[in-house]
Amino acid sequence: MNMNTGVSTEHIHAASETVKKLRSEIAKAVVGQGRVIDQVLIALLASGHVLIEGVPGLGKTLLVRALAKTFSGTFSRIQFTPDLMPSDVTGHAMYDLKSESFKIRKGPVFTNLLLADEINRAPAKTQAALLEVMQEKQVTIEGKPLALDPPFMTLATQNPIEQEGTYPLPEAQLDRFLLKIMIDYPDQNEEYKLVHNVTSNQIGDAINVDETNAVVNAEHIINLQKVTADLTVDSRVSEYAVNIVRQTRNWPGISVGAGPRGGIALLRAGRAAALLNGNDFVTPDDIKSIAIAGLRHRIILSPEMEIEGQTPDTILENLLDSVDAPRI
Repeated sequence: MNMNTGVSTEHIHAASETVKKLRSEIAKAVVGQGRVIDQVLIALLASGHVLIEGVPGLGKTLLVRALAKTFSGTFSRIQFTPDLMPSDVTGHAMYDLKSESFKIRKGPVFTNLLLADEINRAPAKTQAALLEVMQEKQVTIEGKPLALDPPFMTLATQNPIEQEGTYPLPEAQLDRFLLKIMIDYPDQNEEYKLVHNVTSNQIGDAINVDETNAVVNAEHIINLQKVTADLTVDSRVSEYAVNIVRQTRNWPGISVGAGPRGGIALLRAGRAAALLNGNDFVTPDDIKSIAIAGLRHRIILSPEMEIEGQTPDTILENLLDSVDAPRI
């Protein structure tokens, strides 16, 4: 028995095996991108939201649909555009002529997994409506609060190439995302397998998640989140996470460092990484493995670093090498 949490080691290992089955089922539909799958699962276990950055056509929609199918969850997709209104996201009240009364039409946020495609194409007011939902897990329409059914997770995407006509997310809003995940091109073998799968015995190039099976239900995902939240974190590991975040505030090349929410994100994601790895406690390696994804969107590089072509990832890699990890 884990004395600090009251969760048995057997229960934790069973939860870990369930998560590995989820990962295996998603991989049937999403070729390659193992790191991306792991990080999305970590965010789900930590009850967080993710910002995914990558060029179009790398399987972001496929990933979300496959994940939803593994726990028989509901899935919605919103294509963000400059004319998208907040009510298009959250819903609105409409007058019903038959009943002569107002009825609530719930928007696409009332789902388990929400894909907010190209979130930076919508104006600030619409972005703010979604980010409020992410934080509060509820929508207020005509003064009536409507709670979202758990689990709820937003996966927002950005195209790093085409920036014309976009509305970049302010730093305060970026901070609401637990992780920022970078999705890159598959390697040659993975790309061959991907092309082969899509073009074999299939009409068109429609998204196919037929081979992905349901492993659990939505209630089971909530239980996995509870197990994740109960994982033991030694005080020295917590200090390690805080030291990493504090180091971003005076590290050369970083003009604005991460706030306290960065440390909270590292511990939440670290617990989920530990469960994914089959551990019943969080290690420094769990924190380090997720640190770049947890902090890359919470720092601002100095103009000199940007001119030199440096990226948040390279700066953070050097920073992580300089912070001593505790031996536990």
